[in-house]
Amino acid sequence: MNEEIKFYRNAKKTRNLLLYAGAISALLAIMLLYGIGTFDGVFKIKLSIVSGAILLIMLVLTFKVLAGIKDKSPLIQIDSNGFSGRTTPVAKAFGRIEWQDVTDLQLTKVGGDTLVAITIDNKAKYEGHVSKFLWKMAYDEQNSKLNIMYSASEIEINAEELFNLFLRYWKK
Repeated sequence: MNEEIKFYRNAKKTRNLLLYAGAISALLAIMLLYGIGTFDGVFKIKLSIVSGAILLIMLVLTFKVLAGIKDKSPLIQIDSNGFSGRTTPVAKAFGRIEWQDVTDLQLTKVGGDTLVAITIDNKAKYEGHVSKFLWKMAYDEQNSKLNIMYSASEIEINAEELFNLFLRYWKK
């Protein structure tokens, strides 16, 4: 098991994600138009602000995915010494993680996606790798461990297969 495994972007899954994001953005745009009074002439400030802010975030994320769609580098790399991934912002920021630092692996359902959650014990080794914002997202203060999640939503395999692959390499 010394070979390196690389997972690349699955064009079909990425296209489906972009279609869902486009549909949600269209609904948010309609809500924004309704909120500013385009249909009934009544300005609804809370609806306008909320739908406008969420629409802006969705559009920025969608354009980031569109800009990175030409990137042919692997989204997840796994070998006998460690792994790295770019499927979530926190995983991308942390970079390469060694198997010796991993204490637990789990499948976690977040929203409509199932993620592989990896718990890391050696926080001092990874502390300088990320911004304070991403550190707060990954660091669990109760048990002093880092939780980093990897998504299979854009790669060739599903979350359960990715979890089993991580588990096999970790156990070795």
